[in-house]
Amino acid sequence: MVRKITVIGGGYVGEHVAQGLMLQELAQEVVLIDVVEDMPQGKGLDQRQSAPVWGKDTKVTGTNDWADTKGSDIVIHTAGRPRKPGMSRDDLLEANVAIVRPCMEQVKTLSPDATVIMVANPLDAMTYVAKQTLGFPKNRIFGMAGILDTARFRAFIAMETGVSVRDIQAMVLGGHGDTMVPLPRFTTIAGLPLEHWVSKDKIDAMVERAAKGGGEIVKLLKFGSAYYAPSAGAVEMAEAIVKNSHRVLPCCAFLEGEYKHEGIYMGVPVILGENGIDKIIEYPFNDTEQAMFDKSVEATKGLLEDVKKFL
Repeated sequence: MVRKITVIGGGYVGEHVAQGLMLQELAQEVVLIDVVEDMPQGKGLDQRQSAPVWGKDTKVTGTNDWADTKGSDIVIHTAGRPRKPGMSRDDLLEANVAIVRPCMEQVKTLSPDATVIMVANPLDAMTYVAKQTLGFPKNRIFGMAGILDTARFRAFIAMETGVSVRDIQAMVLGGHGDTMVPLPRFTTIAGLPLEHWVSKDKIDAMVERAAKGGGEIVKLLKFGSAYYAPSAGAVEMAEAIVKNSHRVLPCCAFLEGEYKHEGIYMGVPVILGENGIDKIIEYPFNDTEQAMFDKSVEATKGLLEDVKKFL
């Protein structure tokens, strides 16, 4: 257990991250901060009142005051704006840079030793913005995306095969979105390769559904986007850091030559512990997998070029 974890953004993802941290008792205090007056205070108080039912002693505090976040050990940034009808990609990027930068400036001043987990979209680009603003070592600034994408892939495999998700090992790399890189070749169930359980056509269908998993939920909800699975992914990352468990998890990490690329954030397997990212793990890609990864990198590079206009 650490002393304090701050969650930036009190929307659906942020409030569920705060609750997950409380339920796991990963910190003595969880601070939920948002610009909307009184809203985080109400959610924090509600969660604080649920603690006796769950039998948890973690204190959840809602606030509008950055001073309450001072000395945070971990900061999880969920705040951002969704793309609305009529918004261009540049409009969305400019709006979210305008949210992320001032938040990260506060973190840099008040919690200079924190490990920062980015959740806000577009994930790869916003993690880059955070790194440029904070100036922290790369092992302490990374994003949550690969865990979410992998969870979706594992969920679809479980739904198709009827086996427990606990027996499914999978990894989804690359950028967060349509250019993600699922790796069926490295996917196993109880040690047996995925193709032992399902046909190639069904594997291809699950890969396609995982790549479009977020959009499927948005379409079903009619407004808003996924929040249960994204918040669970962020809590899993925080748990690996707090418990120094050295989990191998897919995270949005800064590449410096790994996978033949550098100077860019991409989803790759990492060893996650108390120092943040201890190591990036390189899978032995075949030509097809490397080409998919390269394509994902190129898509993210285009996004970064647009982001740099607002930095």
